[in-house]
Amino acid sequence: MKSLIALAATAAVLAIPAAASAQSLSPTTVYGSLGYANANIDDVNLGTIQGRLGARFGQYVGVEGELAGGVKEDSVTISGIKVDLKLKHQVAIYAVGFLPLNPQFDLLARVGYGNSKLEASALGSSAADDGDSWNYGVGGQYFFDDKNGVRVDYTRHDFKDSSDNADVWAVAYTRKF
Repeated sequence: MKSLIALAATAAVLAIPAAASAQSLSPTTVYGSLGYANANIDDVNLGTIQGRLGARFGQYVGVEGELAGGVKEDSVTISGIKVDLKLKHQVAIYAVGFLPLNPQFDLLARVGYGNSKLEASALGSSAADDGDSWNYGVGGQYFFDDKNGVRVDYTRHDFKDSSDNADVWAVAYTRKF
């Protein structure tokens, strides 16, 4: 059994240079996307316009930045008082892993760190607060041609200093540059 584990570990170590070499042969691709995202925090649904700019290093690894601004508000009632909530902005940076299934279609997974700012208003006054979060998610993208495609993904935001979480579903137009 120990020799089988040692053999598997040796094979894994020897495969690393081959994988790195194959990864380095593929070009770096810069891409951007623009779309709509719906963030669900408990019973509150907030909508945003979301933009991303990223770089894909070879076939499997990339990094992307994300910026979103609120476009859809929601309301909750707290102790009989209606409170309007809006996502002011959200920013994040991600490491992205890609799994190409064919030349047009990729599955993807991403993990990153972000900040979201919410505004609440009631009875003529308002207050804003922001929160940092660890974010992770999965999705897929399909390209109609060499440059243009569509992307659908899900991202979970686990806020650091709160028990709140956000489930974010997004759909976007994607363009390779």
